Amino acid sequence: MNPSWWQQIAGTIASEFSDLNDVMQTTRVVLRLVMAALLGGLLGWEREHKGQAAGVRTHMLVAMGAALFVLVSQQLGMEKDDLSRVIQGLTAGVGFLCAGTILKGDKAGEVKGLTTAAGLWLTAAIGVAAGLGRELTAVLATVLALMVLAVVPVLVKLIDKPRPLNTDEDPPRQRIQTED
Repeated sequence: MNPSWWQQIAGTIASEFSDLNDVMQTTRVVLRLVMAALLGGLLGWEREHKGQAAGVRTHMLVAMGAALFVLVSQQLGMEKDDLSRVIQGLTAGVGFLCAGTILKGDKAGEVKGLTTAAGLWLTAAIGVAAGLGRELTAVLATVLALMVLAVVPVLVKLIDKPRPLNTDEDPPRQRIQTED
């Protein structure tokens, strides 16, 4: 075989893997994708810990996928208008994925999976932020989401806690308790 033929193959292979041609660019891509994976994983851990179907791996993949879509678009030099359309498509596409987590419950009017769906949708937005290089914004959104998922249910239980009857009232009133 002709040595130039092998050189052409080697050159073609090298050019196919040349999108990260310097240390700074490689570091940026790795940092953004790892950041998206870690932040998505935190939200997924919370959902998995609560026994939901969409857990750590699902959230990590959604966040990394969203980050990769915008990261590659930026690498291609897309203008803001074109990048906006990528984000719009991503938002709609993840919405379809989220719809798959929503189920109708056994009881009349009961719907399950809305919080997980909203969490996946937010995870995609966090991935977009990380992919665009807005890591601090992505971290802040993740912290706020974890607070919503962990603190708000406790606050709701405290607020909805049944209060004891006031025995000093004349005449005593009865309270009607309803089930949630």
